[in-house]
Amino acid sequence: MKAIPYYWRLSAFYFFYFASLGGLLPYWSLYLHTIGFDAQAIGELIAIILATKIIAPNIWGWIADHTGRHIALVRLSSFLAALSFLGVLLAGDSYFWLALIMALFSFFWNAALPQFEATTFALLGTEAHRYSHIRLWGSIGFIVTVALFGWLFQYVSITLLPLLLVGLFIGIWVTTLLIPEKITVQQSIAPQSFYEVIKNPTIIALFFICFLMQASHAPYYTFYSIYLEEQGYARNLIGQLWALGVIAEVGAFLIMHRLLTRFSLNSLLIISLGLTGIRWLLIGYYAESLAILLFAQLLHAASFGLYHGVVMQFIRQKFTDSHQGRAQALYSSLSFGVGGAVGSLISGYTWEYVEIRYLWAAVICFIAIWVSWQWLGRSNGE
Repeated sequence: MKAIPYYWRLSAFYFFYFASLGGLLPYWSLYLHTIGFDAQAIGELIAIILATKIIAPNIWGWIADHTGRHIALVRLSSFLAALSFLGVLLAGDSYFWLALIMALFSFFWNAALPQFEATTFALLGTEAHRYSHIRLWGSIGFIVTVALFGWLFQYVSITLLPLLLVGLFIGIWVTTLLIPEKITVQQSIAPQSFYEVIKNPTIIALFFICFLMQASHAPYYTFYSIYLEEQGYARNLIGQLWALGVIAEVGAFLIMHRLLTRFSLNSLLIISLGLTGIRWLLIGYYAESLAILLFAQLLHAASFGLYHGVVMQFIRQKFTDSHQGRAQALYSSLSFGVGGAVGSLISGYTWEYVEIRYLWAAVICFIAIWVSWQWLGRSNGE
């Protein structure tokens, strides 16, 4: 099998980037809860992080596609993200200052990944189906951090979380220095403008599905740890449950290249959406059962691993090299940005209504299945 170009250098970035996410996603809400914020304030503060993805990736994506200097922008944004996050150490429990600092930090942090994704696909070229072999190191980084922090916070205060995250953000920046800039400029001439491409009904449907899928994840990403603590689970076990989900995700990435050669992209997308809806129902209605929670976490293989791998291939096929930076940015902003922010706000405002905590998340997954079948399936002759 042909060697993947710059395999370990690219993998190192994904490892540290998602290691930082492994500290942020499961534990940031617990940190905010510990220093005195209620569910509504937590939902708003996390929505700020996600809302910056609506604007930031598109600004950086436009600059990257017009200059061809994707890695230079990744380096700059990663450095500024680490620098700005230091402000959390000084903000204390001030809602205003935390909101301001997180908006500034996430403006830079959210810019890095879409441009690095575009760089990775440019380097892979005809080996694009092997993207998952590199991306799985991000999942491994997430597993390491979420498990390690879950164990650590049994013995030390979770108020140390910001300091630990600063170290991981610095690690992200250091790994960007390993990728030479000159290799990233591999663009083809686009027969259509970027704006003509995104007006295509198939593309609109794809990004609408991404919005719905990420919105459905909001109760999980924002409040899963707090939810399980309310059910009586220890933080160490909560960390292990997060890690189990990402282990399942790694399994999906390992077999992704085989699935892509045997099934259509839309069929795989519909499967992932359906299993995700089932996952939210299981978590929402059977959280008292550890066995069911374990099974629900294994479904992360579908709700993120399979889903993300499929969407990456859709974007690679539908957009030329000269549009990849903006396409990745649009994916990030509409799904993780708009979808995540809207979902986090809904989660925060509806958290007291137990009966609909995860029900609405499952419902929009099933809506996404209908959109996928109507628009993506028919456009591909399925």
